[in-house]
Amino acid sequence: MFWRIPNLPVSSPVDAILDKESFNLEELLDEDEIIQECRALNSRLINFLRDRVQVEQLLRYIVDDAPEDADSRRTFKFPFIACEIFACEIDVILRTLVEDEELMHLLFSFLEPSRQHGSLLAGYFSKVVVCLMLRKTNSFMNYVQVHNYILQQLVHLIGIKSIMEVLVRLVGADDHMYPNFLDVMQWLADSNLLEMIVDKLSPLCPPEVQANAADVLWAITHNAPSSLATKLSSPSFVSRIFDHALVDTTSKSSLIHSLSVSISLLDSRKSESTALIHSIKNQTSFESQIPVDSETIAAMLPKLDHLLSLLNVSAEECALPTTYGELRPPLGKHRLKIVEFVAVLLGTGNEAARSALVGSGAIQRIVDLFFEYPFNNALHHHVENVILSCLLCADTAVIDHLFCNCNMIKRFLIADKSPICYSDSGQANYPTLPASRRQPPRAGNIGHITRIANKLVSGNLIFVYVGLHHDFSMNCDHFMDWKSHIHVFPTSSIKHFIVQDPFLAMSLVTVINPELYRRNLSNTGNLIWTLLDGMLNNFPLSGMHLHTGIDSFCCPLSCNVGKEEQNIMS
Repeated sequence: MFWRIPNLPVSSPVDAILDKESFNLEELLDEDEIIQECRALNSRLINFLRDRVQVEQLLRYIVDDAPEDADSRRTFKFPFIACEIFACEIDVILRTLVEDEELMHLLFSFLEPSRQHGSLLAGYFSKVVVCLMLRKTNSFMNYVQVHNYILQQLVHLIGIKSIMEVLVRLVGADDHMYPNFLDVMQWLADSNLLEMIVDKLSPLCPPEVQANAADVLWAITHNAPSSLATKLSSPSFVSRIFDHALVDTTSKSSLIHSLSVSISLLDSRKSESTALIHSIKNQTSFESQIPVDSETIAAMLPKLDHLLSLLNVSAEECALPTTYGELRPPLGKHRLKIVEFVAVLLGTGNEAARSALVGSGAIQRIVDLFFEYPFNNALHHHVENVILSCLLCADTAVIDHLFCNCNMIKRFLIADKSPICYSDSGQANYPTLPASRRQPPRAGNIGHITRIANKLVSGNLIFVYVGLHHDFSMNCDHFMDWKSHIHVFPTSSIKHFIVQDPFLAMSLVTVINPELYRRNLSNTGNLIWTLLDGMLNNFPLSGMHLHTGIDSFCCPLSCNVGKEEQNIMS
């Protein structure tokens, strides 16, 4: 049996070590409760650790590699405990470090080229630096400004993830992090930091260096407006980024990460360089146009022809077996990134960019890719944004190109009537080949086709277009197919519906024709019979198509409401 004795003081093992007449730092670091005692602000322990000699020894555990014959405590445990002591953010210990220039030299000596820069110690070094950046901001930034070679050393090691995080904190911090935020950003902009980071996008650099450089540049654009973001979006830097992307088109990694940075300049909301994950909102809705500096876009346009030529890939390059057949060739990350770039560029609403994309045939090629790769829903999402940007831009030339040159309506109808992926697609070098001796799978882009069709119908976009271009309906055989392929309530059904449930009909009018509802708001009976009279006498309301935001009544007949078959990334 155990008896509870209240108010019995429990001696800490750390206090037991401190009570000794002679002890050293390693004895304390070997004690498991030392971090807990630091966080509890044990005054005797803190007074011991704040001494310059102890701070120096803690730093050496972090920046110096352990000898080859060292035991596991020296190699793993002591560096970890030393890092965690600094991470406790005890003011007197951090003050001892930042107020002693020799100790700061020792800390940043980790960046010297002569060291090995293992990932373990690099993580500990980065954690201490970020701690100083957060808690001793002024002293830390003053030291970095005096010793500006530190920036070059950090960029040189940008391939190490933890070092990259230090740079992200440095250039992409929130404005409340630095008391003199504007001055710090201006100093960084005046330095050559940005040039050094952009040059890490070069095809000569390893892919991990390019990826980390793109992450840092994204942090800069995400923190806009700032002096660094303004400098990065200047025409000279935009040209520099595209030069790295296109100087060696065999380096797909350089192209992908350079385009990620370019996308971030056009729309920072979409620009994570590892951009495979989009929010539910981005996947299911079309975003409004974002104002972008016209000089930034103008600097991109001269590079478009070279960039868009990369959308054409020879079928002989490679083949990718999949669960549904074979891709010959696969779409590839670089072509997917180019399509995403075009979608974001169109989303800016820049007239010169639209004209350049139409003139180069890029939109037509992108629509072709939509049908050539029916199981790549990341591609379908970007192509949907391309099409909606074209439809909503009110530019007649662009809409003409979409309906006539791209033959969009006819291709949508064909895909909807025959949604099976056949090997004989009627196109030369069709890249998606179903597996032999198996039933051909259903195409995976039908859901996106339905959503685009719903946009056309709900906004009456195609009927407005036909009203402005009468020759389109006369010369376009498939326009009548489109009209017959859409769900419209028969007049008799509407009449019966109004008579049976007038109040529901009245609420429906608010969706179909809000103006009609407002004109007859004071007279419910007049509203209902005006609706009925309009149905019977070819009132414009009869040309409207019911549309909900989720499962549309105006979808193509063969598109059943339900869960779309799983698309497979290729």
